[in-house]
Order: sequence, then structure tokens, then C-alpha cells
Amino acid sequence: MIAQKLHRSKATISREITRGSVTQLDSKRHSHQVYLAETAQAMHDRKRDRTGHYAFLKTGRAFFKALSRELTRKPRVHSVDSFVHFYRDQGKACPSTTTVYRYIDAGLLELDNMTLPKKLRRRIKGYKNAHKRKNKKIYGDSIELRPAAVNDRTGVGHWEGDLVKGIRLADEPALMTLTERYSRTEIIVKIPDYHAGTCLKALQDTIDDYGAKEFESITFDNGSEFAKLSEIVGTQIYFAHPYSPWERGTNENANGLLREFFPKGKSLRAVTLVEIQAVQSALNHRPRRILNYLRPCDYYRCMA
Repeated sequence: MIAQKLHRSKATISREITRGSVTQLDSKRHSHQVYLAETAQAMHDRKRDRTGHYAFLKTGRAFFKALSRELTRKPRVHSVDSFVHFYRDQGKACPSTTTVYRYIDAGLLELDNMTLPKKLRRRIKGYKNAHKRKNKKIYGDSIELRPAAVNDRTGVGHWEGDLVKGIRLADEPALMTLTERYSRTEIIVKIPDYHAGTCLKALQDTIDDYGAKEFESITFDNGSEFAKLSEIVGTQIYFAHPYSPWERGTNENANGLLREFFPKGKSLRAVTLVEIQAVQSALNHRPRRILNYLRPCDYYRCMA
């Protein structure tokens, strides 16, 4: 009867009654079994705390304190995943990334999902028929002309670029972002507006500042703000196909990470050079799974 009302099997109800049953004595000192929900819950909690997943909540306080400190740092360097591997590489015990997220979802840590970056990020999908306009002008050399070495990521020096905009008005400031395809190293430059001439000057200044030898090629979006980039001196500029952001997927992913610090719809006018450099440093010092948990700055330095 109980099993039917609760839509559970008889075996499940039987196990629950057994777990929560205690022996009591009546006034005549006769013993009998009584089910107590509090006893059943206490038994469940004790067994749970003895399991590996939850035992670490008590034994790993130092890890969780360090994790909370790192994930609330401004600007934040680590993700949950990168910090787990960073901590483990020091020879210290810690739970898996999946287990940490399980604790967060269960409300067992001070952290919560609202304070974390997105656990699942949007993938750039290559829909073959999406937004195709055959008459869209390409402003220079097509991505189809890139050498195989660029496509295969066989060495450093090949970059992807775009703009990250706060408010989508041509006279609003924007961030020009450059992402190195091999190491995921990031360069971020604030520009006063995103007119074509401004973008040309900002990119040329960046190439001159870092040195042309660091830039073998840069692949940009085919937006009108980049219409003058074929005039760049010191590197080869390629343009992705119109409406094909997945062709610059490395840079698109990096721009997604940037949105944690510079959200859409918020003007970039008040953003300072110091703030930009701090975010750039944070991203370049964040261990990446795709780099076997090395940092982009170290990966680039080793291969340059």
C-alpha cells in the first residue's frame, strides 16, 4: 500500500524501514521495532560522509579555501578545472573537476554558479548555409590562401583577430583582440572607435611595438572595420569568409572568455589601460586543458 502511494518498489520501502528501525521498550518492558525518519536520515548522512565524494568536504578544507580565493580574485586567473590541475601538480590531494562542480551544484561550498564563469560555453558551429551572401566583398587575401603551416598549427606566429565591443556604436571604444593560434596567447588593445582607419593604425602600432617577427600572419573577420588592413606593413593579413566566425574559432573562444570581464552592453569608455593589461595577463597565465594545463605565456615562450 505504501509502495503504491509513493510510486516506489516494495524493496525500496523495505530497505528504508530497515534502515530507520530502532528497538524500543514499552511500559511492560516488551521490545518492539519502530521506524523513525530521523534515524533513517542520520544513517544516510553517515554513509554519505564516509564515501569518497563527500569525505573530501571535511579533509580538503585547505583546497576549498584556496579555490574560493582564486575564483573570486579580480581579475580571475584560474577556472575550476585549471585550479584543480594546478593544485594537483603541487603534489596535493584534491577532488576532480566534476566533483567540485557537484559540490557547487549541491550548495555545499561558499561558491555558487552565479559567481563562476559559464561551465559550458557556446560552440561556434559551421552551418554551411547560414547567412551566405555571395556578393559580400572580401577586403584582401582570403583565408583560402593561407599556407598549410598556418592551418596545421605547426608553430607560433600565426594569429587571429577581431573586435570586442561594449556598445555597438561606431564612435564607442572597442577592444582589438589578437589570439595566437598555437599557444592561445592573447593581446588586447583598446581603440577609441572602430572605424577602418582607427583599426588600421591600432594594428600597425601593435605590430611595431611587439616586433614584426612575432606576426607571421593574422586572420581577421571580414567586417567593414577591417577594410584597410590589407595596407598593414610587417605581416600577412588574411580574411575569413563572410559570416563564418568558426574559421577564427581560437579568437572567438578567447573573446568569449573576455566577456567575463567586459560584458556586452556596457560602455568601455571607463576601462583603463591598467585594467586591460591585468585581464590580458590573467588570461595568458591561466593553465589551459588544450595545452595540457600549461600556461599560454609559457607555451609561447618555449616555442618562439
